[in-house]
Amino acid sequence: MNQLGVLEAVEAYERISEQLDLGRFALALAVSLAAALAVAWLYRAFCESRGTGSQLWRAFPSLSLAITTLFLCIQISIPLSLGLLGSLSIIRFRTPVKEPEEVGSVMLVIASSIAAATFHFAFIAVMLAFAAACALAAAKMRGARLFRRDGLLVLSMPDASAANLGALRAALDGAFARHSVQSAASAGGTTTVQVSFSGLRSDPCSLQVAVRAAVPAAGTVNVFLDRPGGFR
Repeated sequence: MNQLGVLEAVEAYERISEQLDLGRFALALAVSLAAALAVAWLYRAFCESRGTGSQLWRAFPSLSLAITTLFLCIQISIPLSLGLLGSLSIIRFRTPVKEPEEVGSVMLVIASSIAAATFHFAFIAVMLAFAAACALAAAKMRGARLFRRDGLLVLSMPDASAANLGALRAALDGAFARHSVQSAASAGGTTTVQVSFSGLRSDPCSLQVAVRAAVPAAGTVNVFLDRPGGFR
């Protein structure tokens, strides 16, 4: 960096330092915290009941405060800005983020914290409004069971039983809103059928009982849900 660049950096540092008093710092933290609580509410209202139960939302307030403070300090300190990558690589998640909603919620917290640190408060309000609209639209689509698969039914039975599956089809028609056979394989005298389904009308245990009643010779009846807690 040449001498002119150093002078410009020093002037920018002094200008930002004068503007960023404790009152503005507290305001940025307050707005960031409020945004994080709003994201936590959205996550709990629309995502938590169908997620892994990791309670990731409990970290949102502390994340927002830390990120906001970090970016506020970066604005007034050139050495800190150069060490940004190192500071952000300290934390490692021992439990991987498993749900797409968790990734989106964390990104909302980060984005709102950066917007608060740069005092673009209107951006936060607009972003949260769009996030709420998207979450509501996604919930409506789930309620209508559009573009959704609840899980997979894997059934094994002797080849002789697989020749007549009329009773099984009737049982599946009563158990699901929609279903389709994904694959069927036969090996060693045993046929294995995989059926994808949506709109499960009962619980998985009742489904297994109904399938065994329809196919008494069934060997194994496994029900795999796409998401933990993914049935009503």
